[in-house]
Amino acid sequence: MQHRDHSLPDLTGQRVLITGASGGVGGGIAEAFADAGARVAVHYRGSAETAFELVERLRERGSEAVAVRADLGESGSAEALIQDVVRALGGIDGLVNNAGVQPVQMLEDTSRADWDAVLGTNLGAVFELSRAAASAMASVDSACNRWITHIASVEAHRPSPAHAHYAAAKAGLMMHARAAALELGPAGIRVNTVSPGLVERPGLEEAWPEGVASWRSHAPLGRLATARDIGNACALLASPAASFITGQDLAVDGGMLATPGW
Repeated sequence: MQHRDHSLPDLTGQRVLITGASGGVGGGIAEAFADAGARVAVHYRGSAETAFELVERLRERGSEAVAVRADLGESGSAEALIQDVVRALGGIDGLVNNAGVQPVQMLEDTSRADWDAVLGTNLGAVFELSRAAASAMASVDSACNRWITHIASVEAHRPSPAHAHYAAAKAGLMMHARAAALELGPAGIRVNTVSPGLVERPGLEEAWPEGVASWRSHAPLGRLATARDIGNACALLASPAASFITGQDLAVDGGMLATPGW
């Protein structure tokens, strides 16, 4: 029997795909949706063991979860992934586009191939997945709650050095969501973005102590985000309570974007 977390909106029965769910943020998103009662498809590319461990944890908590693999850099993979989810869950009501890469490269060290690789993964694959998911959602009763959420970044608002390709791709996601919201709204499909701030992960503080310390000292809430913070925000946007919210960006950054830049 599933034990739903009543601090979250009730998403019972929603069929949701989380891309890049084998990563830390993706795992937190998957856990939030499962705890809210959704049926979850956990996407992975190469981390099969991590993905299946996540699925097992979700099932132990009474959630229905499946693992689905796709290399989103391959032609036709987006459509195939959506079809796999529809077969596994009987349909699709929601998509969280979380899969992405975040290399650190100064502009002078970034080749055209490097640039294309980041935008292809972080923006191009989202376009293909969103189009395929919207097509599958269009066959669902228009009264159902259907939505797409892209995981963007506060760097879409304030870029960091050595992240030009990453910041450009994340800013592109925000505008893609707004444009898609215009076109998909008449079909009853909502499209939004969630922009995380700095998210905790193992080894981050050791690898970048000055950055973590600076974030903590400047963010009004005085801490980094957790993966579950991001998941909770996605669950909020997926809920019927957000039924009139589309084309918007929700920053989950502890107030960092509200801090003055002078």
